Amino acid sequence: MRPRVVVLDYGSGNLRSAERALDRVGADVTVTDDTDTAAECDGLVVPGVGAFAACMEGVRRVGGDVAVRSRVAADRPVLGICVGMQVLYDRGAEHGVETVGVGVLTGSVEQLHAPVLPHMGWNTVQPPPQTHLFAGVEGERFYFVHSYGVRPGGAGETVSEHGERFVAGVEHGALSATQFHPEKSGEAGLHLLDNWVKSLS
Repeated sequence: MRPRVVVLDYGSGNLRSAERALDRVGADVTVTDDTDTAAECDGLVVPGVGAFAACMEGVRRVGGDVAVRSRVAADRPVLGICVGMQVLYDRGAEHGVETVGVGVLTGSVEQLHAPVLPHMGWNTVQPPPQTHLFAGVEGERFYFVHSYGVRPGGAGETVSEHGERFVAGVEHGALSATQFHPEKSGEAGLHLLDNWVKSLS
């Protein structure tokens, strides 16, 4: 039986590419803003592109913040992607404006100190020794598009570097997240999504 995965539709882009990639690795995928469906599924995916504040506004509008906090409290799987990872943190600071996030991860999303922004393209990552999410693709490159990130300092973090070190992934209990786009990262990204989907069974 295929694990039931919901891609949360809160008005952000990139929903269909995530849906297609998850379907390819064996998930039964629904794209919806219905939080009851999000509560009942085997795995919830929070995508995101654009600005932290705009994404967080959309997440709140559909009740996604409550849904994510409830799932994390119950140790039920959540996967954040790109800005969908960033909004899981305590706060985000963009253009001098600070926005409160979902708050299931400790930290602040801030502009990277790098000679060129955005950080766009392929980059390697350094997963923690006991990684499940990156098992089999530890040395691969993944596709990033972002100007903001979180400085490392928490448990279960995967790290990458662009101007400075930043959090490229998180594995914290049932909560997983990637700053890069696995759905745009070729076979390595599909392998990572396959690892996540298999963990839902």
